[in-house]
Amino acid sequence: MRTHSRRALFGAGIAVAGSGLLSGCATGTTGSGLHSGMDGMNGMNAMKGMNGTAPSPDTGGHTPSGYVSPDGPEVAEAERRRGAGPVRRFSLKATECRLDLGGRTVHTWAFGDELPGRQMRVTAGERIALTLHNRLPQPTTLHWHGLTVRNDMDGVPGVTQRSIRPGASFDYLFAVTTPGTHWVHPHSGLQLDRGLYAPLIVDDPREPLSYDDEWIVLLDDWVDGVDGSTPESVLKELHGGVDRGPMAHGSTEMAHDDAKGGGGSHPRHGRSRPADGPSRILKGARSRLLGHDAGDVDHPYHLVNGRTSRDPRTFRAKPGDRIRIRFINAGSETAYRVALGDHRMTVTHTDGFPVEHAETDALLIGMAERYDVIVTAGDGVFPLTVLAEGKGRSALGLLRTGSGEAPGPSARPRNLYGRILTADRFRAAESVRSVSRRPDRTLEMTLTGTMEKYDWAINGSPYTPDQRYPVEAGERVRIIFRNHTRMWHPMHLHGHTFELSNGGARKDTTILLPGRRVEVDFHADNPGLWMVHCHNIYHSESGMMTIIGYRKK
Repeated sequence: MRTHSRRALFGAGIAVAGSGLLSGCATGTTGSGLHSGMDGMNGMNAMKGMNGTAPSPDTGGHTPSGYVSPDGPEVAEAERRRGAGPVRRFSLKATECRLDLGGRTVHTWAFGDELPGRQMRVTAGERIALTLHNRLPQPTTLHWHGLTVRNDMDGVPGVTQRSIRPGASFDYLFAVTTPGTHWVHPHSGLQLDRGLYAPLIVDDPREPLSYDDEWIVLLDDWVDGVDGSTPESVLKELHGGVDRGPMAHGSTEMAHDDAKGGGGSHPRHGRSRPADGPSRILKGARSRLLGHDAGDVDHPYHLVNGRTSRDPRTFRAKPGDRIRIRFINAGSETAYRVALGDHRMTVTHTDGFPVEHAETDALLIGMAERYDVIVTAGDGVFPLTVLAEGKGRSALGLLRTGSGEAPGPSARPRNLYGRILTADRFRAAESVRSVSRRPDRTLEMTLTGTMEKYDWAINGSPYTPDQRYPVEAGERVRIIFRNHTRMWHPMHLHGHTFELSNGGARKDTTILLPGRRVEVDFHADNPGLWMVHCHNIYHSESGMMTIIGYRKK
Protein backbone atom coordinates (compact mmCIF):
# COMPACT_ATOMS: atom_id res chain seq x y z
CA MET A 1 0.00 0.00 0.00
CA ARG A 2 1.34 3.40 -0.94
CA THR A 3 0.88 6.71 0.78
CA HIS A 4 1.25 8.96 -2.23
CA SER A 5 -0.29 8.46 -5.65
CA ARG A 6 -0.11 10.25 -8.97
CA ARG A 7 -2.48 7.84 -10.70
CA ALA A 8 -5.81 9.04 -12.04
CA LEU A 9 -8.04 6.53 -13.76
CA PHE A 10 -10.55 8.70 -15.60
CA GLY A 11 -8.30 9.09 -18.64
CA ALA A 12 -4.78 9.54 -19.89
CA GLY A 13 -2.33 10.89 -17.37
CA ILE A 14 -0.03 13.81 -17.88
CA ALA A 15 3.05 13.30 -20.01
CA VAL A 16 6.21 14.31 -18.25
CA ALA A 17 8.61 16.00 -20.61
CA GLY A 18 12.39 15.77 -20.69
CA SER A 19 14.88 17.51 -18.48
CA GLY A 20 15.40 20.64 -20.58
CA LEU A 21 15.31 23.96 -18.77
CA LEU A 22 12.26 26.16 -19.02
CA SER A 23 13.43 29.50 -20.34
CA GLY A 24 10.13 31.30 -20.44
CA CYS A 25 6.37 31.00 -20.85
CA ALA A 26 6.48 30.08 -24.50
CA THR A 27 3.57 31.38 -26.56
CA GLY A 28 4.55 29.19 -29.48
CA THR A 29 3.83 25.87 -27.76
CA THR A 30 1.60 23.72 -29.92
CA GLY A 31 -0.50 20.63 -29.52
CA SER A 32 -4.15 19.75 -29.33
CA GLY A 33 -4.24 18.72 -25.71
CA LEU A 34 -2.36 19.28 -22.50
CA HIS A 35 1.38 18.86 -22.19
CA SER A 36 3.48 19.15 -19.09
CA GLY A 37 7.13 19.33 -18.27
CA MET A 38 9.27 19.81 -15.19
CA ASP A 39 12.08 22.29 -14.70
CA GLY A 40 14.30 21.11 -11.87
CA MET A 41 15.73 24.58 -11.24
CA ASN A 42 15.23 25.91 -7.77
CA GLY A 43 16.29 29.43 -8.70
CA MET A 44 14.08 31.96 -10.45
CA ASN A 45 16.56 33.57 -12.81
CA ALA A 46 15.87 31.54 -15.94
CA MET A 47 12.32 32.69 -16.37
CA LYS A 48 10.83 36.05 -17.22
CA GLY A 49 9.02 37.47 -14.23
CA MET A 50 10.51 35.03 -11.72
CA ASN A 51 11.49 37.70 -9.21
CA GLY A 52 7.88 38.05 -8.16
CA THR A 53 6.85 40.05 -11.20
CA ALA A 54 4.83 39.10 -14.23
CA PRO A 55 3.73 40.74 -17.46
CA SER A 56 1.06 43.37 -16.85
CA PRO A 57 -2.40 41.84 -16.79
CA ASP A 58 -3.73 44.68 -18.98
CA THR A 59 -7.21 44.12 -17.65
CA GLY A 60 -8.88 46.46 -20.06
CA GLY A 61 -10.65 47.86 -17.03
CA HIS A 62 -9.77 50.34 -14.31
CA THR A 63 -8.56 49.93 -10.74
CA PRO A 64 -10.20 52.68 -8.67
CA SER A 65 -7.86 55.01 -6.85
CA GLY A 66 -6.65 53.71 -3.51
CA TYR A 67 -6.90 50.00 -4.36
CA VAL A 68 -4.13 47.52 -5.05
CA SER A 69 -3.72 46.81 -8.75
CA PRO A 70 -3.69 43.13 -9.87
CA ASP A 71 -0.09 43.62 -11.05
CA GLY A 72 0.98 45.98 -8.27
CA PRO A 73 4.09 45.67 -6.08
CA GLU A 74 2.00 44.29 -3.22
CA VAL A 75 0.97 41.35 -5.43
CA ALA A 76 4.56 40.77 -6.50
CA GLU A 77 5.74 40.76 -2.87
CA ALA A 78 3.06 38.24 -1.84
CA GLU A 79 4.17 35.98 -4.69
CA ARG A 80 7.83 36.31 -3.68
CA ARG A 81 6.96 35.12 -0.19
CA ARG A 82 5.41 31.95 -1.63
CA GLY A 83 8.85 30.84 -2.78
CA ALA A 84 10.66 29.82 -5.94
CA GLY A 85 10.19 26.11 -6.38
CA PRO A 86 10.72 24.06 -9.55
CA VAL A 87 8.52 24.87 -12.55
CA ARG A 88 6.04 22.47 -14.11
CA ARG A 89 5.04 23.51 -17.60
CA PHE A 90 1.74 22.90 -19.40
CA SER A 91 0.07 23.86 -22.65
CA LEU A 92 -3.70 23.89 -23.00
CA LYS A 93 -5.81 24.53 -26.09
CA ALA A 94 -9.47 25.59 -25.98
CA THR A 95 -11.16 24.38 -29.17
CA GLU A 96 -14.46 23.76 -30.90
CA CYS A 97 -15.01 20.03 -31.26
CA ARG A 98 -17.45 17.15 -31.45
CA LEU A 99 -17.72 15.01 -28.32
CA ASP A 100 -19.29 11.61 -27.78
CA LEU A 101 -21.04 11.71 -24.41
CA GLY A 102 -21.92 8.02 -24.59
CA GLY A 103 -24.47 7.47 -27.30
CA ARG A 104 -24.98 11.19 -27.95
CA THR A 105 -22.57 13.30 -30.00
CA VAL A 106 -22.61 17.07 -29.55
CA HIS A 107 -20.82 20.02 -31.09
CA THR A 108 -19.32 22.04 -28.25
CA TRP A 109 -16.13 23.50 -26.81
CA ALA A 110 -13.52 21.66 -24.75
CA PHE A 111 -9.86 21.64 -23.73
CA GLY A 112 -7.87 19.55 -26.19
CA ASP A 113 -10.97 17.85 -27.65
CA GLU A 114 -11.39 15.84 -24.42
CA LEU A 115 -14.05 15.72 -21.74
CA PRO A 116 -13.03 16.27 -19.04
CA GLY A 117 -9.83 18.04 -20.07
CA ARG A 118 -6.73 16.05 -19.26
CA GLN A 119 -5.62 16.38 -15.64
CA MET A 120 -2.89 18.70 -14.47
CA ARG A 121 -0.83 17.50 -11.55
CA VAL A 122 1.80 19.31 -9.49
CA THR A 123 3.29 19.06 -6.02
CA ALA A 124 2.88 21.81 -3.44
CA GLY A 125 5.95 24.03 -3.57
CA GLU A 126 6.22 23.89 -7.37
CA ARG A 127 5.22 26.58 -9.83
CA ILE A 128 2.81 26.29 -12.74
CA ALA A 129 3.64 27.79 -16.12
CA LEU A 130 0.76 27.26 -18.53
CA THR A 131 0.09 28.68 -21.99
CA LEU A 132 -3.59 28.81 -22.89
CA HIS A 133 -4.22 28.88 -26.64
CA ASN A 134 -7.64 30.24 -27.55
CA ARG A 135 -9.05 28.56 -30.67
CA LEU A 136 -12.65 29.44 -29.79
CA PRO A 137 -14.81 31.95 -31.70
CA GLN A 138 -14.98 34.27 -28.68
CA PRO A 139 -12.62 35.53 -25.93
CA THR A 140 -11.85 33.33 -22.95
CA THR A 141 -9.68 33.04 -19.81
CA LEU A 142 -8.68 30.37 -17.30
CA HIS A 143 -9.58 30.48 -13.61
CA TRP A 144 -7.69 28.27 -11.13
CA HIS A 145 -10.52 27.29 -8.83
CA GLY A 146 -9.42 26.78 -5.24
CA LEU A 147 -5.81 27.91 -5.68
CA THR A 148 -4.34 30.88 -3.86
CA VAL A 149 -2.77 32.39 -6.96
CA ARG A 150 -1.24 35.80 -7.52
CA ASN A 151 -4.00 38.22 -8.50
CA ASP A 152 -2.97 38.85 -12.11
CA MET A 153 -3.19 35.09 -12.78
CA ASP A 154 -6.75 34.64 -11.46
CA GLY A 155 -8.36 34.71 -14.91
CA VAL A 156 -11.20 37.19 -14.42
CA PRO A 157 -11.52 39.26 -17.61
CA GLY A 158 -11.89 42.99 -17.14
CA VAL A 159 -10.72 42.68 -13.53
CA THR A 160 -7.40 40.81 -13.34
CA GLN A 161 -6.58 40.36 -17.03
CA ARG A 162 -7.75 41.24 -20.51
CA SER A 163 -9.68 38.48 -22.26
CA ILE A 164 -7.67 36.19 -24.51
CA ARG A 165 -8.99 36.93 -27.98
CA PRO A 166 -9.69 34.25 -30.59
CA GLY A 167 -6.42 33.03 -32.07
CA ALA A 168 -4.32 34.49 -29.24
CA SER A 169 -2.53 32.90 -26.27
CA PHE A 170 -1.83 33.87 -22.67
CA ASP A 171 0.92 32.72 -20.28
CA TYR A 172 -0.10 31.92 -16.70
CA LEU A 173 2.72 31.70 -14.17
CA PHE A 174 2.48 31.39 -10.38
CA ALA A 175 3.57 29.46 -7.30
CA VAL A 176 1.41 26.68 -5.81
CA THR A 177 1.65 26.28 -2.06
CA THR A 178 -1.39 24.33 -0.84
CA PRO A 179 -2.15 20.68 -1.67
CA GLY A 180 -5.63 19.56 -2.60
CA THR A 181 -8.25 18.67 -5.19
CA HIS A 182 -8.95 21.63 -7.46
CA TRP A 183 -9.98 22.34 -11.05
CA VAL A 184 -9.76 24.89 -13.86
CA HIS A 185 -12.48 26.51 -15.95
CA PRO A 186 -13.14 29.74 -17.87
CA HIS A 187 -14.49 32.84 -16.16
CA SER A 188 -16.05 34.32 -19.28
CA GLY A 189 -19.80 34.43 -19.71
CA LEU A 190 -21.48 31.01 -19.76
CA GLN A 191 -18.51 29.06 -21.14
CA LEU A 192 -18.39 26.78 -18.10
CA ASP A 193 -21.67 25.19 -19.22
CA ARG A 194 -19.84 23.58 -22.12
CA GLY A 195 -16.91 21.17 -21.82
CA LEU A 196 -14.26 23.68 -20.76
CA TYR A 197 -13.03 22.21 -17.48
CA ALA A 198 -10.25 19.97 -16.22
CA PRO A 199 -9.04 18.64 -12.86
CA LEU A 200 -6.01 20.12 -11.13
CA ILE A 201 -4.47 18.02 -8.36
CA VAL A 202 -1.83 19.45 -6.02
CA ASP A 203 -0.08 16.58 -4.29
CA ASP A 204 1.11 16.81 -0.70
CA PRO A 205 4.82 15.96 -0.44
CA ARG A 206 4.02 14.67 3.06
CA GLU A 207 0.79 12.87 2.15
CA PRO A 208 -0.60 11.30 5.36
CA LEU A 209 -3.23 9.10 3.70
CA SER A 210 -2.58 5.49 2.69
CA TYR A 211 -4.44 4.03 -0.28
CA ASP A 212 -3.94 1.61 -3.15
CA ASP A 213 -5.50 3.53 -6.01
CA GLU A 214 -7.10 6.82 -6.91
CA TRP A 215 -9.98 8.01 -9.07
CA ILE A 216 -10.76 11.54 -10.15
CA VAL A 217 -14.51 11.85 -10.71
CA LEU A 218 -15.94 14.97 -12.36
CA LEU A 219 -19.70 15.53 -12.25
CA ASP A 220 -21.43 17.72 -14.81
CA ASP A 221 -24.84 18.79 -16.11
CA TRP A 222 -25.04 19.05 -19.90
CA VAL A 223 -27.18 21.05 -22.34
CA ASP A 224 -24.88 22.44 -25.05
CA GLY A 225 -25.52 21.12 -28.55
CA VAL A 226 -28.54 19.02 -27.55
CA ASP A 227 -31.45 19.64 -29.95
CA GLY A 228 -30.17 23.13 -30.74
CA SER A 229 -29.78 24.30 -27.13
CA THR A 230 -26.91 26.48 -25.96
CA PRO A 231 -26.19 27.97 -22.53
CA GLU A 232 -27.01 31.40 -24.01
CA SER A 233 -30.42 30.25 -25.22
CA VAL A 234 -31.09 28.84 -21.74
CA LEU A 235 -30.20 32.15 -20.10
CA LYS A 236 -32.38 34.00 -22.58
CA GLU A 237 -35.31 31.78 -21.65
CA LEU A 238 -34.64 32.33 -17.94
CA HIS A 239 -34.77 36.06 -18.68
CA GLY A 240 -38.28 35.67 -20.08
CA GLY A 241 -37.19 35.58 -23.70
CA VAL A 242 -35.32 38.88 -23.42
CA ASP A 243 -31.75 38.67 -24.67
CA ARG A 244 -30.10 40.62 -21.86
CA GLY A 245 -26.90 38.65 -22.39
CA PRO A 246 -24.57 37.39 -19.67
CA MET A 247 -23.06 39.86 -17.23
CA ALA A 248 -19.58 38.69 -18.20
CA HIS A 249 -16.73 40.49 -16.48
CA GLY A 250 -15.27 41.27 -19.89
CA SER A 251 -18.64 42.08 -21.48
CA THR A 252 -17.44 45.29 -23.12
CA GLU A 253 -14.57 43.40 -24.74
CA MET A 254 -16.94 40.66 -25.93
CA ALA A 255 -19.33 43.23 -27.39
CA HIS A 256 -16.41 44.85 -29.21
CA ASP A 257 -15.37 41.48 -30.61
CA ASP A 258 -18.94 40.81 -31.74
CA ALA A 259 -18.99 44.05 -33.68
CA LYS A 260 -15.81 42.90 -35.43
CA GLY A 261 -17.16 39.37 -36.02
CA GLY A 262 -15.11 37.90 -33.19
CA GLY A 263 -17.75 35.99 -31.32
CA GLY A 264 -19.64 38.27 -28.97
CA SER A 265 -21.93 36.88 -26.33
CA HIS A 266 -23.27 34.00 -28.43
CA PRO A 267 -21.29 31.08 -29.81
CA ARG A 268 -21.16 30.66 -33.56
CA HIS A 269 -19.82 27.09 -33.52
CA GLY A 270 -18.32 27.97 -36.90
CA ARG A 271 -21.78 28.38 -38.47
CA SER A 272 -25.06 30.21 -37.98
CA ARG A 273 -26.32 30.26 -34.43
CA PRO A 274 -28.60 27.22 -33.96
CA ALA A 275 -32.26 27.43 -33.07
CA ASP A 276 -32.98 27.87 -29.39
CA GLY A 277 -34.29 24.34 -29.15
CA PRO A 278 -36.87 23.05 -26.66
CA SER A 279 -37.66 24.72 -23.38
CA ARG A 280 -35.08 24.07 -20.70
CA ILE A 281 -37.01 25.61 -17.81
CA LEU A 282 -37.39 23.12 -14.96
CA LYS A 283 -40.46 23.40 -12.77
CA GLY A 284 -41.26 21.49 -9.62
CA ALA A 285 -37.67 20.52 -8.73
CA ARG A 286 -37.83 20.02 -4.98
CA SER A 287 -35.22 18.98 -2.40
CA ARG A 288 -35.35 18.96 1.36
CA LEU A 289 -31.55 19.06 1.45
CA LEU A 290 -31.50 22.26 -0.63
CA GLY A 291 -34.25 24.04 1.26
CA HIS A 292 -37.04 23.39 -1.23
CA ASP A 293 -36.28 24.60 -4.82
CA ALA A 294 -33.50 22.48 -6.33
CA GLY A 295 -32.92 24.45 -9.54
CA ASP A 296 -34.39 26.01 -12.66
CA VAL A 297 -32.58 24.40 -15.62
CA ASP A 298 -33.53 21.02 -17.05
CA HIS A 299 -30.18 19.74 -18.31
CA PRO A 300 -31.04 16.73 -20.49
CA TYR A 301 -27.88 14.84 -19.51
CA HIS A 302 -25.79 14.38 -16.39
CA LEU A 303 -22.28 13.04 -16.73
CA VAL A 304 -19.59 11.19 -14.81
CA ASN A 305 -16.24 11.92 -16.46
CA GLY A 306 -17.91 12.94 -19.68
CA ARG A 307 -20.24 9.93 -20.03
CA THR A 308 -23.97 9.49 -19.64
CA SER A 309 -25.50 6.64 -17.63
CA ARG A 310 -26.20 4.77 -20.88
CA ASP A 311 -22.49 4.22 -21.46
CA PRO A 312 -20.82 4.77 -18.07
CA ARG A 313 -17.17 4.92 -17.14
CA THR A 314 -15.89 1.76 -15.43
CA PHE A 315 -13.33 1.98 -12.63
CA ARG A 316 -11.46 -1.27 -11.98
CA ALA A 317 -9.88 -2.41 -8.74
CA LYS A 318 -9.20 -5.52 -6.69
CA PRO A 319 -11.41 -6.61 -3.78
CA GLY A 320 -10.05 -5.07 -0.58
CA ASP A 321 -8.28 -2.15 -2.32
CA ARG A 322 -8.42 1.16 -0.50
CA ILE A 323 -9.39 3.75 -3.10
CA ARG A 324 -9.18 7.51 -2.83
CA ILE A 325 -11.95 9.19 -4.82
CA ARG A 326 -11.62 12.89 -5.61
CA PHE A 327 -15.11 14.24 -6.47
CA ILE A 328 -15.39 17.56 -8.33
CA ASN A 329 -18.76 19.10 -9.19
CA ALA A 330 -18.09 20.92 -12.48
CA GLY A 331 -21.79 21.48 -13.14
CA SER A 332 -23.34 24.87 -13.76
CA GLU A 333 -26.70 24.55 -11.99
CA THR A 334 -26.98 21.14 -10.28
CA ALA A 335 -26.14 19.78 -6.85
CA TYR A 336 -25.41 16.06 -6.79
CA ARG A 337 -26.16 13.38 -4.21
CA VAL A 338 -23.44 10.75 -4.61
CA ALA A 339 -23.29 7.17 -3.31
CA LEU A 340 -21.30 4.02 -4.14
CA GLY A 341 -23.61 1.03 -3.91
CA ASP A 342 -23.01 -1.24 -0.87
CA HIS A 343 -20.02 0.87 0.26
CA ARG A 344 -19.51 3.38 3.04
CA MET A 345 -17.36 6.40 2.29
CA THR A 346 -14.90 7.98 4.72
CA VAL A 347 -14.69 11.70 3.97
CA THR A 348 -11.17 13.08 4.38
CA HIS A 349 -11.16 16.47 2.61
CA THR A 350 -13.45 19.15 1.29
CA ASP A 351 -12.35 21.86 -1.17
CA GLY A 352 -8.81 20.52 -0.86
CA PHE A 353 -8.49 20.84 2.92
CA PRO A 354 -8.53 17.99 5.45
CA VAL A 355 -11.45 17.48 7.79
CA GLU A 356 -11.92 15.25 10.77
CA HIS A 357 -12.70 11.93 9.13
CA ALA A 358 -16.40 11.04 8.99
CA GLU A 359 -18.19 8.00 7.59
CA THR A 360 -21.26 8.41 5.42
CA ASP A 361 -23.54 6.61 3.00
CA ALA A 362 -23.86 9.57 0.63
CA LEU A 363 -22.63 13.12 0.03
CA LEU A 364 -24.36 16.26 -1.23
CA ILE A 365 -21.97 18.19 -3.49
CA GLY A 366 -22.85 21.70 -4.67
CA MET A 367 -21.46 23.32 -7.79
CA ALA A 368 -17.68 23.89 -7.52
CA GLU A 369 -17.37 21.92 -4.27
CA ARG A 370 -14.87 19.06 -4.02
CA TYR A 371 -14.74 16.10 -1.65
CA ASP A 372 -12.08 13.43 -1.14
CA VAL A 373 -13.23 10.10 0.26
CA ILE A 374 -11.70 6.69 0.98
CA VAL A 375 -13.59 3.48 0.20
CA THR A 376 -12.58 -0.17 0.59
CA ALA A 377 -13.64 -2.03 -2.55
CA GLY A 378 -15.99 -4.98 -2.25
CA ASP A 379 -16.15 -7.97 -4.58
CA GLY A 380 -18.39 -7.57 -7.62
CA VAL A 381 -19.84 -4.75 -9.72
CA PHE A 382 -21.25 -1.69 -7.97
CA PRO A 383 -23.03 1.49 -9.15
CA LEU A 384 -21.51 4.87 -8.44
CA THR A 385 -24.79 6.74 -8.63
CA VAL A 386 -24.79 10.51 -9.05
CA LEU A 387 -28.30 11.80 -8.45
CA ALA A 388 -29.17 15.27 -9.74
CA GLU A 389 -30.59 16.45 -6.42
CA GLY A 390 -34.30 17.20 -6.76
CA LYS A 391 -34.24 17.06 -10.57
CA GLY A 392 -35.19 13.43 -11.20
CA ARG A 393 -32.22 12.57 -13.43
CA SER A 394 -28.92 10.87 -12.65
CA ALA A 395 -25.46 9.92 -13.90
CA LEU A 396 -23.61 6.68 -13.34
CA GLY A 397 -20.15 5.21 -13.00
CA LEU A 398 -19.23 1.59 -12.24
CA LEU A 399 -16.80 -0.01 -9.80
CA ARG A 400 -15.82 -3.45 -11.07
CA THR A 401 -13.64 -5.75 -8.98
CA GLY A 402 -14.92 -9.06 -10.33
CA SER A 403 -17.44 -10.74 -12.57
CA GLY A 404 -21.11 -9.96 -12.60
CA GLU A 405 -23.78 -8.06 -14.49
CA ALA A 406 -23.47 -4.29 -14.44
CA PRO A 407 -26.34 -2.36 -12.84
CA GLY A 408 -28.54 -0.40 -15.26
CA PRO A 409 -28.76 3.38 -15.78
CA SER A 410 -31.55 3.76 -13.24
CA ALA A 411 -29.67 2.08 -10.36
CA ARG A 412 -30.55 3.65 -7.02
CA PRO A 413 -28.47 2.02 -4.25
CA ARG A 414 -29.97 2.22 -0.79
CA ASN A 415 -26.94 4.25 0.33
CA LEU A 416 -28.49 7.26 -1.44
CA TYR A 417 -31.18 7.35 1.24
CA GLY A 418 -29.04 6.59 4.28
CA ARG A 419 -26.80 9.03 6.11
CA ILE A 420 -26.15 12.05 3.87
CA LEU A 421 -23.43 14.52 4.85
CA THR A 422 -23.29 18.18 3.84
CA ALA A 423 -20.44 20.65 4.31
CA ASP A 424 -21.86 22.17 7.50
CA ARG A 425 -21.52 18.80 9.25
CA PHE A 426 -17.70 18.67 9.06
CA ARG A 427 -15.01 20.05 11.31
CA ALA A 428 -11.65 21.22 10.02
CA ALA A 429 -8.72 18.95 10.82
CA GLU A 430 -6.50 20.34 13.53
CA SER A 431 -3.65 20.85 11.04
CA VAL A 432 -5.61 23.51 9.10
CA ARG A 433 -7.48 25.18 11.93
CA SER A 434 -6.52 28.77 12.63
CA VAL A 435 -6.41 30.45 16.01
CA SER A 436 -9.81 31.90 16.78
CA ARG A 437 -9.87 35.68 16.93
CA ARG A 438 -12.32 38.51 16.56
CA PRO A 439 -12.68 39.83 13.00
CA ASP A 440 -11.07 43.17 12.23
CA ARG A 441 -13.67 43.83 9.56
CA THR A 442 -17.12 42.48 8.76
CA LEU A 443 -18.63 42.52 5.28
CA GLU A 444 -22.36 41.92 4.97
CA MET A 445 -23.58 40.36 1.74
CA THR A 446 -27.30 39.77 1.38
CA LEU A 447 -28.31 37.63 -1.57
CA THR A 448 -31.35 39.01 -3.38
CA GLY A 449 -33.46 38.27 -6.44
CA THR A 450 -36.37 36.16 -7.65
CA MET A 451 -36.97 33.41 -10.17
CA GLU A 452 -39.80 35.45 -11.70
CA LYS A 453 -37.57 38.42 -12.60
CA TYR A 454 -34.27 36.51 -12.60
CA ASP A 455 -32.67 39.59 -11.09
CA TRP A 456 -30.01 37.93 -8.88
CA ALA A 457 -27.77 40.33 -6.98
CA ILE A 458 -25.76 40.98 -3.82
CA ASN A 459 -27.18 43.63 -1.49
CA GLY A 460 -29.71 44.48 -4.19
CA SER A 461 -27.02 45.60 -6.66
CA PRO A 462 -26.30 43.52 -9.76
CA TYR A 463 -22.63 43.21 -10.65
CA THR A 464 -20.68 46.04 -12.21
CA PRO A 465 -16.86 45.97 -12.62
CA ASP A 466 -16.31 49.00 -10.37
CA GLN A 467 -17.90 47.45 -7.26
CA ARG A 468 -15.52 47.16 -4.30
CA TYR A 469 -15.86 45.81 -0.76
CA PRO A 470 -12.68 47.17 0.88
CA VAL A 471 -10.30 45.17 3.07
CA GLU A 472 -6.72 45.74 4.20
CA ALA A 473 -3.83 43.31 4.20
CA GLY A 474 -3.38 41.49 7.51
CA GLU A 475 -6.99 41.79 8.59
CA ARG A 476 -9.15 38.95 9.80
CA VAL A 477 -12.27 39.45 7.65
CA ARG A 478 -15.71 38.04 8.31
CA ILE A 479 -18.31 37.78 5.55
CA ILE A 480 -21.89 37.45 6.73
CA PHE A 481 -23.95 35.91 3.94
CA ARG A 482 -27.73 36.24 4.27
CA ASN A 483 -29.95 34.51 1.75
CA HIS A 484 -33.11 36.53 1.25
CA THR A 485 -34.15 34.50 -1.79
CA ARG A 486 -36.13 31.29 -2.21
CA MET A 487 -33.23 29.58 -3.98
CA TRP A 488 -30.03 28.01 -2.68
CA HIS A 489 -26.68 29.50 -3.74
CA PRO A 490 -23.14 28.02 -3.67
CA MET A 491 -21.03 31.10 -2.81
CA HIS A 492 -17.37 31.12 -3.88
CA LEU A 493 -14.49 33.39 -2.84
CA HIS A 494 -11.49 33.76 -5.15
CA GLY A 495 -7.87 33.82 -4.01
CA HIS A 496 -8.53 32.75 -0.40
CA THR A 497 -10.00 30.00 1.72
CA PHE A 498 -12.40 30.66 4.55
CA GLU A 499 -13.46 28.84 7.68
CA LEU A 500 -17.02 28.03 8.51
CA SER A 501 -18.04 29.11 12.01
CA ASN A 502 -17.43 27.13 15.20
CA GLY A 503 -14.45 25.16 13.95
CA GLY A 504 -16.17 24.15 10.72
CA ALA A 505 -14.49 23.03 7.52
CA ARG A 506 -12.02 25.18 5.64
CA LYS A 507 -13.38 25.83 2.15
CA ASP A 508 -13.63 28.23 -0.79
CA THR A 509 -17.27 27.46 -1.70
CA THR A 510 -20.22 27.09 0.66
CA ILE A 511 -23.89 26.30 0.12
CA LEU A 512 -26.29 28.94 1.43
CA LEU A 513 -29.86 27.68 1.83
CA PRO A 514 -32.96 29.91 1.49
CA GLY A 515 -33.60 32.11 4.50
CA ARG A 516 -30.31 31.10 6.15
CA ARG A 517 -27.31 33.06 7.39
CA VAL A 518 -23.73 31.78 7.13
CA GLU A 519 -20.63 33.41 8.58
CA VAL A 520 -17.19 32.71 7.12
CA ASP A 521 -13.82 34.10 8.18
CA PHE A 522 -10.68 34.53 6.06
CA HIS A 523 -7.25 36.03 6.50
CA ALA A 524 -6.52 38.91 4.12
CA ASP A 525 -3.08 37.74 3.00
CA ASN A 526 -3.36 37.80 -0.81
CA PRO A 527 -3.59 41.38 -2.11
CA GLY A 528 -5.53 42.33 -5.21
CA LEU A 529 -9.10 42.36 -6.55
CA TRP A 530 -11.06 39.17 -5.85
CA MET A 531 -14.46 37.97 -6.99
CA VAL A 532 -17.19 36.74 -4.65
CA HIS A 533 -20.03 35.11 -6.56
CA CYS A 534 -22.66 32.42 -6.77
CA HIS A 535 -21.32 29.39 -8.64
CA ASN A 536 -24.68 28.77 -10.25
CA ILE A 537 -23.44 30.43 -13.43
CA TYR A 538 -26.94 31.42 -14.51
CA HIS A 539 -27.22 33.37 -11.26
CA SER A 540 -23.74 34.90 -11.41
CA GLU A 541 -24.10 35.90 -15.06
CA SER A 542 -27.41 37.57 -14.17
CA GLY A 543 -25.72 39.69 -11.49
CA MET A 544 -24.96 37.71 -8.30
CA MET A 545 -21.28 38.58 -7.99
CA THR A 546 -19.10 41.36 -6.65
CA ILE A 547 -15.46 42.23 -5.86
CA ILE A 548 -13.42 42.43 -2.66
CA GLY A 549 -10.59 44.93 -3.09
CA TYR A 550 -7.45 45.42 -0.98
CA ARG A 551 -6.79 49.02 -0.02
CA LYS A 552 -3.36 50.47 -0.65
CA LYS A 553 -1.48 51.31 2.53
